[in-house]
Amino acid sequence: MSKTNYDHTISRRKFVGMSMAATAAFTIVPSFAVSGLGHVPPSDKLNIAGIGVGGMGLANLKHLSSQNIVALCDVDWKYASGAAATFPNAKKYWDWRKMFDEMGKDIDAVVIATADHTHAIIAAHAMTMGKHVFLQKPLTHSVYESRLLTKLAKEHKVATQMGNQGASGEGVAKTCEILWSGAIGDVKRVESFTDRPIWPQGLNTPERGDWVPQTLDWDLFTGPAKMRPYNEVYHPWNWRGWWDYGTGALGDMACHVLHPVFEGLQLGYPSKVQASSSLLLTDSAPVSQAVKLTFPSRGTKGKIKLGEVDVHWYDGGIQPMLPDNWPAGKNPNKSGGGTFFYGTKDILHVGCYGIEPELLSGKTIAAPKTERRVEEELGLSWKDGAHEMDWVRACKENPESRKPTTSDFAEAGPFNEMVVMGVLAVRLQALNKVLEWDGENMRFTNIGANEEIRTVIKDGFKIEEGHPTFNKDWTEPMNAIAYSQELIKHTYREGWTLPDMPS
Repeated sequence: MSKTNYDHTISRRKFVGMSMAATAAFTIVPSFAVSGLGHVPPSDKLNIAGIGVGGMGLANLKHLSSQNIVALCDVDWKYASGAAATFPNAKKYWDWRKMFDEMGKDIDAVVIATADHTHAIIAAHAMTMGKHVFLQKPLTHSVYESRLLTKLAKEHKVATQMGNQGASGEGVAKTCEILWSGAIGDVKRVESFTDRPIWPQGLNTPERGDWVPQTLDWDLFTGPAKMRPYNEVYHPWNWRGWWDYGTGALGDMACHVLHPVFEGLQLGYPSKVQASSSLLLTDSAPVSQAVKLTFPSRGTKGKIKLGEVDVHWYDGGIQPMLPDNWPAGKNPNKSGGGTFFYGTKDILHVGCYGIEPELLSGKTIAAPKTERRVEEELGLSWKDGAHEMDWVRACKENPESRKPTTSDFAEAGPFNEMVVMGVLAVRLQALNKVLEWDGENMRFTNIGANEEIRTVIKDGFKIEEGHPTFNKDWTEPMNAIAYSQELIKHTYREGWTLPDMPS
């Protein structure tokens, strides 16, 4: 990439004004200060930078240890101390923008495992610099961000992979083969669930802030989101249950559980969505949710017709009603979730990642080998790094003849739109209607110009003379179209911007 283009997209001058912490963003620098890294041709080893390396990001990097891990970036170096110890020769940063500015020419690819709300901005800027991207699930926090990453990946011809690791196992592939073989006939309804969340949700917003730990840069963690006082209920890890930073149990697990549904039924944009949940709060995701997405007819695939289909989602301990012929006492939850495909001939049940597919009729299906079984090609299980190494393989291939990864953004982008559409339906449930969706133009078509919506700020629960009472604190009525548009495309905090949407 030319210096002119680099300056235009992500120069240090642009970065300095983007965050109050930028001038102090690099205080943890190893005394040995890596120098003379020496760019290694992609045909040999990739130079990889990790961004968000305190949790899943470290697991991803360990699976990539055969490559050169040259830089690490995190906003909390207590939480990320394991990465610093595992890769002592990698240069350490607080601020990914500073890292890109200083080491852009030495980095081939990035692994991003930050909180959901910063996925898009980091990945988008990385791709405009020509960097390959491995991005943890959910791909993004909003529909618009998913569309943007899909288009940027295509425009810049970089290798991409969403971190729904089960995509590189045999479960998704076998599920698709069974569906396409016509074994259960045409699918009219799908019901999926997860046992998440395993973190707190449905919480009132803290009324006070806590002291920010010295190891944490709260401004950088907040990034493009609205600034609010730090509280330990947000970080570390529990950010998933807060709308500003995460997407709740749906965003966390649907990228695993629904992947065989999306691929097997060749889903695109839904035409209708609706949802319900336990108490919906302004800032915190509900304890449990139920979502229904309707997809229009889509032609044929293999031996099945892809007619209109309803996909139902449940979380927070809610599961779908079991089929009449389900074996008594058998748990439908396999590795964190499960799915029932209701066909015109039979019912197919699979676990999370599409594992252990079974026909409820008891019939067996001998599934042929498919190219999608990366486990077999690499001699690794997805638990041991097949998903990450599939991405490495793609990074090293010529863009013109590259074989797509098992969850590249051309598929993961539209799939993630389906996932965050479920979140949209939950957050708009107070409109009390089936919402009609124009996927191409990313807008709801049946919200009236004068419709309004309110959300609950806090539940106001207390016991008065032995009786439970709620004195709910509500927001002022908001224009429903404007509110929905803000959920579709977030307004970023001043100083934080995305690249333009490619045409």
